[in-house]
Amino acid sequence: MNAEESLRLLKDGNEHYLSSKINDADISPAIRLETAAHGQHPYAIVISCSDSREISEAVFSAGIGDLFVIRVAGNVIDDHQLGSIEYAAAHLGCPLTLVLGHTHCGAVGAAIAGESGGYIASITDEIRQAIGDEKDDRKASELNVRRNVRLIQEAFAGHPELGQMETVGAVYDIETGRVDWL
Repeated sequence: MNAEESLRLLKDGNEHYLSSKINDADISPAIRLETAAHGQHPYAIVISCSDSREISEAVFSAGIGDLFVIRVAGNVIDDHQLGSIEYAAAHLGCPLTLVLGHTHCGAVGAAIAGESGGYIASITDEIRQAIGDEKDDRKASELNVRRNVRLIQEAFAGHPELGQMETVGAVYDIETGRVDWL
């Protein structure tokens, strides 16, 4: 599978999600046994926020083994996330990485409000680098996603084994369920 096909699956999955009441993706005992015996073969890596209102598998109508999801507040990127991306791309063959922000993000809101101190500073400081003086929640989320896409692209620019991996960004609207691609 290539990045274009992976992106199409994500877009189609979100369209299905918008009109569904349940996730009818494969979460069966059979797929659990299949992936346990033969490993996982996800078609995309998704770096998303830890927010409980944004569940990547649901948003993209995905089942067991479909997505390699990395969740961290504010969908920020550091060495741990880069290592996870590298693993999924190099060892599992994922051709696409999606950085997925969302509206009404608490971490982005904390960065806008200037909150710092404690461990959250490691997140809000990163977000502030992305958003600067932006005060609009939606625009700030988009700026944060765009910065993290760039960070991933720069981190892997010199890695020929990951040369086929593409990185894209999007923002999930928690009110409508729609993913807006950047």
